[in-house]
Amino acid sequence: MNDGKATPGEAGCRENQLLKLPGFGNFTIIDRYIARQFLTIFLFALASFAALFILINLVENLDRFLDRHISFGRILIYYLSGLPDTFLLTSPLSVLLASLFVTGKLSMQSELPALKSAGMSLSRLMKPFLLVTMAIAALNTINSCFIAPAMYDWSKGFEKRYLKKQQDNGEEPLHIRESNNRILTVAKIGPDKKSATTVSLETFNGSQIVSRIDADSLRIITRHKYWIFYNTKQRTFSKGAETLVTRAGADTLKLSLAPNTFKMIDTDPDEMNIVQHIDFIWQKARSGLPGLERATVKLHTKLALPLASMIIVLIGVPLSSKKKRSGLAVEISISLLIGLLYLGMLKTIGSLGYDGLLNPVLAAWLPDILFIIAGTFLYRSADH
Repeated sequence: MNDGKATPGEAGCRENQLLKLPGFGNFTIIDRYIARQFLTIFLFALASFAALFILINLVENLDRFLDRHISFGRILIYYLSGLPDTFLLTSPLSVLLASLFVTGKLSMQSELPALKSAGMSLSRLMKPFLLVTMAIAALNTINSCFIAPAMYDWSKGFEKRYLKKQQDNGEEPLHIRESNNRILTVAKIGPDKKSATTVSLETFNGSQIVSRIDADSLRIITRHKYWIFYNTKQRTFSKGAETLVTRAGADTLKLSLAPNTFKMIDTDPDEMNIVQHIDFIWQKARSGLPGLERATVKLHTKLALPLASMIIVLIGVPLSSKKKRSGLAVEISISLLIGLLYLGMLKTIGSLGYDGLLNPVLAAWLPDILFIIAGTFLYRSADH
């Protein structure tokens, strides 16, 4: 008769099933334990970094808030609306800290050597880490492409209006390729983004100028999609001769530029969701507007940055998989060093893409590529 107690053979079998972890597709008790520990520390680190960022920003800008008499409610909305962007930037740091801490703890408590002796490989150990970071990367992608841009006006827009000095972008003339053979030049764009002063429209035949229209100002009529030039002087060049025609008042011209052309010049790509951003780049390329490289880098960064959380696990887990006597302080220091290195590379290499010194797409993805190479090297050395 079976009295309900497991025989020694059955107990040993159950123990082997628990430790051997057969098949990569099974999510076992040990996987759930590691995933739960990893997710808990990740969320704690994420909240800690967010609180630290808010505290530093508050100390830096408290005098400005008081000088401008900004209400407490508006300040609270500003910091809450900035959380999605903060979470996006600090997720790689938090993931690295959590992976170093969990793996290091398993190693120091001799749990990891026991799992390895039961047949668990490094790749199998990384399964719960990768599954959690896949979910984190998916949420961060939604955040980067849709949530953070939707919060732009309440967060970064607030900074531009109240915390930073406004820059005057109308000092130098702006040249816009209106079509394949016409260039529109404006001296200053109006605050409504629908008008400009001291403008000229040049028409070319190959490298030769055919005509030029100078006007005191112009205005966009968005409803009918045409442009009105005021007080124009039209010069026509033919066989070395110049003909001048002056028209007082309004002169209507049909241009191929988008009605929101002037607005796009000062628009920050960070305030656009992924769909708007792609259309924004197409409009810039079509109109010959400046800042195409910067907009391209920012577009691909919206996709590359969320994946960093998943890539950086390839560094964190192998780095702590060997038993050592270092404590929590060392783990935090290592994670901060590597995480800040990644963010520093993101900014530095991105600036090279902004200036056209590096291909914009490569500038956005190069930090991820370098960290994949470093993670692969660490994984191979730890696995052997």
